[in-house]
Amino acid sequence: MMNRMGKPAKPTEPRIKGWCPGAWRPMPTGDGLLVRVRPRLGRLTRGQMLSLCEAAETFGSGLIELTSRANLQLRGVSEATWPGLMDVLVEHGLADADPHAERRPQLLLAPDWQAGDATHEAARLLQARLGEMPELPDKMGIAIDAGDAPVLGEVSADFRIERAASGTLQPRASGGLLVRADGRALGTPVDSVAAAVEHLVRLTHWFVDSGGRESGRMRRHQAPLPAWAPASIPPAEAGARLALGKHPKGAVFGLPFGRAPASVLRAAVDSASLAPEASGAVRVTPWRRLLVEGPGKGAEAASVAGLLDDNRDPRLSMDVCPGAPHCEQASVETLGLALELAERLSGLIEGPVHVSGCAKGCARRQPAEVCLTGRAGRFDLIVGGRADGTPVATGLTESDVIEHLEKNRDASRL
Repeated sequence: MMNRMGKPAKPTEPRIKGWCPGAWRPMPTGDGLLVRVRPRLGRLTRGQMLSLCEAAETFGSGLIELTSRANLQLRGVSEATWPGLMDVLVEHGLADADPHAERRPQLLLAPDWQAGDATHEAARLLQARLGEMPELPDKMGIAIDAGDAPVLGEVSADFRIERAASGTLQPRASGGLLVRADGRALGTPVDSVAAAVEHLVRLTHWFVDSGGRESGRMRRHQAPLPAWAPASIPPAEAGARLALGKHPKGAVFGLPFGRAPASVLRAAVDSASLAPEASGAVRVTPWRRLLVEGPGKGAEAASVAGLLDDNRDPRLSMDVCPGAPHCEQASVETLGLALELAERLSGLIEGPVHVSGCAKGCARRQPAEVCLTGRAGRFDLIVGGRADGTPVATGLTESDVIEHLEKNRDASRL
């Protein structure tokens, strides 16, 4: 692993690495090693969260990011500090002592699961059976979204356990659950949580046996589903993302552009822990939001300096990569421009806004209403496309971008 960490020369074109960073397999970036932590069941105890904050400051830059797959990642770790960081992560249950464990598919849970409910039970059973799955391509994941209204439908996952739409169930599907392969609109009904887990494990073997490794992801795998996995039932109507502010379990905070200093996150945990019977545990989400378990239903959520409490704040919805100098492949700084866009153009662009340091577009894979892509130290403007799309304007400075967008506030005229 250590021989992968030499800092390469900056490429002239974005380089697709084909794998995701982990704790045991950090990824070299422009500001050091990127170390990614997968919280077990999408939840950290108060002690784990505080330990992670301390580790970010001791062994890295102190910045913690929340990813679109509900992982937490530390930036600015060096080759010299990485071994000490791993000791801390393993000690506090933030990384498995077995490096191979993080190569198994990630489980992404709907964040409002309750102990003993279908989402929690499916996750518990799946965790016990991850070792039975074949070796799958990097980046594959599993969404466990068995609440009344699924919330993870737009989140990247290759296999899903979901609640079935009402009125569509066959008699044998009394449990109301289905298993769905990504890229298919319909799923296979099952009659229990245990049956859902069994079916999903079996699907992973079919994926490999039918050539899925070459496809890399389920949505790109064109092989027809096996006869024992008929796709016949739609999932239930999607629910809403967690709103910022008070929540039955505590309080939901937003991270500006999905990142915050460890000191700010520590303050959020401490603020919740001041309330009676509060745990201060943290649940991660794929939406730049953290649910801090605290005072409970009916209590007012405390505001924390550096975190968001307004659902309309554009910093909550804009897709922005770290940019230069944090990423070795970015040719432009992104965060300053994104902040200026959020302040000056709030409400003027209704659709998604994506600011990318290069054409890889790591922060957003889908098209955006307005996309700004770094190239050779300037920005390309793409309308209704991805970071690698065809631009309508090129070679823009930050001031050019602001001027252009302010003059053409209707995206149809961009």
